[in-house]
Amino acid sequence: MAKQSNEKVLEVRHLNKKYGETVVLPDFNFEVQRGEVVVLLGPSGCGKSTFLRCLNGLEEIQAGEIKLNGQIINADATKWHVVRQKIGMVFQSYDLFPHMTILENILLGPIKAQGRDRLEVLQQAEKLLERVGLLDKKEAYPSQLSGGQKQRIAIIRALCMNPEIMLFDEVTASLDPEMVREVLDVMLELAQAGMTMVIVTHEMGFAKAAADRVIFIDQGQIIEEATPELFFTSPKSERAKKFLNIFKFNEQVS
Repeated sequence: MAKQSNEKVLEVRHLNKKYGETVVLPDFNFEVQRGEVVVLLGPSGCGKSTFLRCLNGLEEIQAGEIKLNGQIINADATKWHVVRQKIGMVFQSYDLFPHMTILENILLGPIKAQGRDRLEVLQQAEKLLERVGLLDKKEAYPSQLSGGQKQRIAIIRALCMNPEIMLFDEVTASLDPEMVREVLDVMLELAQAGMTMVIVTHEMGFAKAAADRVIFIDQGQIIEEATPELFFTSPKSERAKKFLNIFKFNEQVS
């Protein structure tokens, strides 16, 4: 969907992640081009979310390397708070500060962590809030917003850090069905605008519409990789076929 370049923004080689003796990601290799939208699919517990957390230092890896713009970012001297300004991440939980207004929540990171001018960040924040239809909520508090509105604010907060790549980890999983669409619409607009994104989701319709590439993961390994057209119409692996059949069945009975 997005206009991609041939420039690798993120590259992962031979990543190994363990919890004690349990290996979650045995030898994971991955890359994403600038402007590309990659959707990671797979059963619960297959390592998708863990992988995203490894990408911006929320999980320590046991081996392998992660490169951002050709530079290794998981070295001993890595300053992850700086890396996370370039690799934004939005989670299932919104993690908004309840005692701060929506605008204060958004401005905090760019001003405190990046030292940017308040007026410049304010103008960017208001423009983004208007873009997602929430400018009138800027002086509200998180408790006054719906789940879908709070998740859109979490996305705006991450975007105001001007990241090079955005990671989304099941951001609609905790939302009521009627709120899912408003969040996915924002993400779809980002995809169309050329934002580089890696997305973990179970929203198959969204994956079909937004992804440039679908990667199917099981037991910490990439089982299949294809365009959404090929993956959803002609999956090659039996494991992927079974996975998709379960979703088709659930859609029929819901």
